[in-house]
Amino acid sequence: MWNGDLIDLDAYFDRLGLTPVPGGDPESLLPLLHRAHLAAICFENADVRDGVPIGLDVPSLQDKLVRRRRGGWCFEQNLLFAAVLERLGHQVTGMAARVLLGRSGDIPRTHALLRVDGRWLADVGFGGGGLLTPLPLVPDVVVRQGDWAFRLDHRDGVWTLHSSQGGGWTTLYDFTEDPRTPADYEVLNHYLATHPKSVFLGRLVVQRTDEHARHSITDRVLTEARPDGSVVKRELTADELTTTLREDFGLELPTARA
Repeated sequence: MWNGDLIDLDAYFDRLGLTPVPGGDPESLLPLLHRAHLAAICFENADVRDGVPIGLDVPSLQDKLVRRRRGGWCFEQNLLFAAVLERLGHQVTGMAARVLLGRSGDIPRTHALLRVDGRWLADVGFGGGGLLTPLPLVPDVVVRQGDWAFRLDHRDGVWTLHSSQGGGWTTLYDFTEDPRTPADYEVLNHYLATHPKSVFLGRLVVQRTDEHARHSITDRVLTEARPDGSVVKRELTADELTTTLREDFGLELPTARA
């Protein structure tokens, strides 16, 4: 399904700065991999901004995210992660989520995420303050990950992921366990990369979440948001943007097309 046989595991682990233990337990490696992937490979949409086609096949993902040390958005990140997990012996099911973040109404399910071994929610592609490590698919249990806290609700077949922020609970997204295939993600990827109303068109979005804060750049605005609700913003000059991308996000991005 996920073409894990095409993954260069040595190159991927090198990208993450990890040295796997031969014969190690795949389940104990799962949270370590998830966290290391997030730390090493940022969410970024520079190719979408510039109108560069996004390839979701494993060779294209390896070339961009591993060899060229770029980041990517949810389809790239979670499809690469799915291939790695499959290669390591995990059972991986693709799913699709409706990103809420305070919104309501008729919102399509356009976010890719994964169910692993039938009981873990894994998601290395949600830039908006998402999971640091996989979350058990168990409702009504608060799980702390660094300074962040998460909770899943389950009602009428729909799971809803919440994050504790500013003293209350913020709804991140909801999803069902209906399986999605790489072909489904190709359609969603094309829609978000080309539809005139897509929030990812025409602007740079870069995000990285660690144990203490979500760091993001939108165009030239650098934002640090913490779980206590505090937010610090400042506008970067062109030179500061290049330096911040390199030093704080580990990215050398192409110059935007005119």
